[in-house]
Amino acid sequence: MCEKFRMATDDKPDAKFSRREGEVMDVLYQEGSATAREVWSTLGETCTYSTIRKILSILEEKGHVTHVTEGKTFIYSPREKREAAASSAISRVVDIFFQGSVAGAVSGLLGAKSSELSEAELDRVAQLIEEAKKNK
Repeated sequence: MCEKFRMATDDKPDAKFSRREGEVMDVLYQEGSATAREVWSTLGETCTYSTIRKILSILEEKGHVTHVTEGKTFIYSPREKREAAASSAISRVVDIFFQGSVAGAVSGLLGAKSSELSEAELDRVAQLIEEAKKNK
């Protein structure tokens, strides 16, 4: 089983990534582009190489990755930037778990992680709130 999982989602109907799809997407976002062998190696070879190739094929069918061919080698890249995917994922989480309430999501995050936040991070959150007020 692949161990370096972080959930990744998108707001497309078929965009809920499986565990391994999320791992593969994380590698592609991190590297920018990679071959199936590079993805396999980055994941610590905890999945079979053929599994990685199949996942890349599935992700391409779903429209999340694209590839270019160099010789006989496919080099895969995400179709959208990590920031766009993250924004879609956050919006989806807010809609699903907080009934669309940004305040509820922020409250949930701060409640769960407040002891882990540095003074600088809290200041940055306050600054973002002030900027949002000004832009209203």
